Amino acid sequence: MGEGSCSLRKDIIAAISTAWGESGIAIVRLSGSGSRDLVDPIFRGGEGLGPSPPRLMKHGFILDADGEPVDEVLAVWFKGPYSYTGEEAAEIHCHGGTVAARKCLELCLRGGARMARPGEFTRRAFLNGRIDLAEAESVLGVIRARSDGALKAAAKCLQGRLSDRLRSILEELTDLSAAAEASMDHPDENIPEVSTQIYLQRLSEVARRMRDLLSAARSGRFLREGIGVAISGRPNVGKSSLMNAFLEESRSIVTSMPGTTRDVIEEVISHKGVPLRLTDTAGIRDPRDLAEEEGVRRSLEAMKEADIRIWVIDGSEPITADDRRIAASLQDSCCVIAVNKSDLPLSVDPGEAKELLPGREVRVVSAVTGQGLDELKDLIVLSVSGSTTVDEDVNSTERQLEEIREALALLEEAEGAFASGVGLDAALDLLAGSRGCLSRILGLSADEDLLDRIFSNFCIGK
Repeated sequence: MGEGSCSLRKDIIAAISTAWGESGIAIVRLSGSGSRDLVDPIFRGGEGLGPSPPRLMKHGFILDADGEPVDEVLAVWFKGPYSYTGEEAAEIHCHGGTVAARKCLELCLRGGARMARPGEFTRRAFLNGRIDLAEAESVLGVIRARSDGALKAAAKCLQGRLSDRLRSILEELTDLSAAAEASMDHPDENIPEVSTQIYLQRLSEVARRMRDLLSAARSGRFLREGIGVAISGRPNVGKSSLMNAFLEESRSIVTSMPGTTRDVIEEVISHKGVPLRLTDTAGIRDPRDLAEEEGVRRSLEAMKEADIRIWVIDGSEPITADDRRIAASLQDSCCVIAVNKSDLPLSVDPGEAKELLPGREVRVVSAVTGQGLDELKDLIVLSVSGSTTVDEDVNSTERQLEEIREALALLEEAEGAFASGVGLDAALDLLAGSRGCLSRILGLSADEDLLDRIFSNFCIGK
């Protein structure tokens, strides 16, 4: 192999892009200039991979260093920019199973490729300009989608729906900044003076659009990550029964003995396209032993981390001192109240429960008959997102949400500065900061540290 050939191949990356384990197919993916030439010496099929046109599957065998067949495969190469990464790439489709795929990968690495880092294929797609950073992050949203709604929203972002909205707002902010700067920097030239009223109207309209985007992004985060729901209450009020009723299966142990649940149990369901990450917690009371003490500690931690808590009350019994202590601990929490066991004669009036947590909504439910469960799910989504449904146009990350929130805050501050007529230089700096937030979402001003943080969340091979 010549020196030029080694230089050509030194930055070819390779990885197994399918999940490990027995399956019908496993795919070894390569990307980088010279990927086709690297695969060709270990592939035997017809005239080989080299002379074949791009995107044409070739049938053959992968051979080891002794010329012995490793596996019967299909191989294909892609010419840049018409590949996932936007550069020359190749794939070997072998039989599923860890040994065959691993041997194919090892042969590629021996041929001069290096092992890909997590998310490096998608990172190259971004760096080569095939997708922007928001679209790159949506790839992970597709992979991790927990509901049809989350998948639909991630697919729309992958097509550029979020990016289009961001670019439109960014262009308007750039125009507004340019107009104000030109008026300030060249007052003696024949540049039309910016009308303060019209200018503020335009700023106000951009702020409205950004608020709409923030609302969609907030909803989109719940589509992507789900709403964390902690089911809490004292022992034997029906928390585990309620969990099982939500799941429509027996996941949590249910007995008449108080304190059965000693650990935190987590499951995910989908309600109207929104994933609900349910956590069944141990009953909160003074623990009777070390195991229950640890269960209560984990329950309190789960309640702290959840987006919303369902405080479950046994409606067939009067309010207890433990109920009142739990209510006091939930005063500053996002919380809804479920009066359970409506299939039995009720001893708790919903109004009485609401008095313990003023301002919280109450639903009367039965984990046995299913009464009120859909209404309770609606209330959970409404309480967290502000609507019983979630915008399916945006599947946003926490990073994107924070950037949009900061961009809006800076824009509103700039709007106030322009309206007051003082500190126009500062107002322009605020607009520049707002533009910077949107630019970072799109990757127009992303640094290496930011890219490392984003793509480290991806798996190797994607």
